[in-house]
Order: sequence, then structure tokens, then C-alpha cells
Amino acid sequence: MTTASPSSSAQAAREALAVRLTHLRKDAGLTGKELSARCGWHPAKTTRIQKGAAAPSDADIRTWCSACGVDDQADDLIATARAVDSMYMEWRRLHQGGMRQVQEDWLALHEQTRHCRVYLSNVPPGFLQTPAFATALMQQITRFQGTPDDVAEAVAARSRFLYEGGHRYVVLMEESVLRFRTADPDAMRGQLRHLLAVMPLASVSLGIIPFTAQRTVWPLEAFYVHDDTMAVVETLTAEIKVTQPRELADYLKAFAGLAEMAVHGDAARALIRAAIDALE
Repeated sequence: MTTASPSSSAQAAREALAVRLTHLRKDAGLTGKELSARCGWHPAKTTRIQKGAAAPSDADIRTWCSACGVDDQADDLIATARAVDSMYMEWRRLHQGGMRQVQEDWLALHEQTRHCRVYLSNVPPGFLQTPAFATALMQQITRFQGTPDDVAEAVAARSRFLYEGGHRYVVLMEESVLRFRTADPDAMRGQLRHLLAVMPLASVSLGIIPFTAQRTVWPLEAFYVHDDTMAVVETLTAEIKVTQPRELADYLKAFAGLAEMAVHGDAARALIRAAIDALE
């Protein structure tokens, strides 16, 4: 990718890589024009890379290191560049071969996560979705993105972590999540009843933010905070991984504010049952 991420975490990491490359050039005693000549490209490309405005390819990094006489640093810099690129991933790129691999990566991340804070304003989180609801949702996403349809293979038992030791999920949902007709009435009814069924689990804390709550934090995009070390934010077009401490602290602060508006226990169950009744 060559465009700046909507997340400053990804852009900050890209700029840090640019600084490392710039230092290599300076340490080699080369001007930008001299490096460009050795690399065989236009000086404008060197300028874009050094400003963090363009993401260098693996070949670009190897050529840059060779020009600076530090071939031994190329592999490390390539690994860094790939990590930066993974912070901002377009859904169409992630789903270009279908949704199954993304689901497997999702499972691997949650297998490693011990404490996950989740906020949803659109749909229930994947680990609380029934197969029927997940199928309906993934079919909509696949049609919208025009990516391969492997929904049947992608729908898996993603809720297994709820029943395994060592995992804790604190979930906050807007009441709108209960009311949106994302699936047909039967699938919606099954999904809402499933929420009631998992609420007693020791691994789950489910809070609902009522329509009538006095807002102290406005409705946000869906996000998952994994072990206080990374937030995964879901937008229409991309998945953004936030690791910059200052930005991560903002998500934790927002989650705390949202939690203060949520209701739990019997009050949350009443909102879910009212949503079920509305389907009748």
C-alpha cells in the first residue's frame, strides 16, 4: 500500500521505517540523488520513501541496502515493512481468496488472547454468532465485496473459546445490534436467543447500551482490544490494527466510557427479549 492509513498507528510505523532507511543513506555518506542513481530510479521515488508517503517493496529495500553497502540489514527491514503493511489491511485484499483463511487467522488470534474487550454497534461479535446468522452476514459481505464465495467453509465453531479455560470476553453492544434485521426473522430469533444462552457463562460479560442511555461517548466503529496490547478496528473497507500506546489508550478510555452506559443482567435480558418479541 502506498496511501496513508486512517490509523495513525500504521502511518507512524511507516514513518519510522522511512527514518531507518534515511539513516542508512546518511550513514553511507550518500545524498538522495546519489542513492537514486545507484538504485536506478528517479529521485522523486527516494523522496517519497523517505517521507513515508510510499511503501517500499521488498525489492526496493534490498536495492536500497545494497546501494548503502548494508545488504545484511535487508531481511530485517523487509520484515518491518511487512509488519507495517499488516496494520492496515483492506477487506477485499484479505478476502481475495475467500473468507475461510481470514476466519482461521481470527481463530489463531483469539486462541492467543486471554482478555478481550469488544464493542459493537452493528452486529454481534463473531464468537457470539450462530451459524445461521454468520452465514447471512458473510453472504452479504461477499456479495458487496465481489470476493469468492466460500461462506459454507468459513462458518466455523468460533464460539469454542467461550467454553475453554483462560479466555475472558467483555462485550458491549448498542441496542441497535439487537434490532437490525441483518438476517431473516428465524435466524435473528435464533441469534438473540443464543445471546441469552451465553450470558450465564463465566467467560462472558455482556452489556447492552440502551437507546435511551444518556451518551457520554458517541456510537463508534466496532473494535476489539486484545490483552491491552492491540486494538483491531473494523471499518467498511479495512481492518486496522492499533498498537501505538497513545492511540490504544484512547480505545481503552472509550471502552470504559461506553461500559458506564451499559446495562447488564436482568436489564440486558429484558432488552434482548423485547427485540425477540418485536420479531413476532
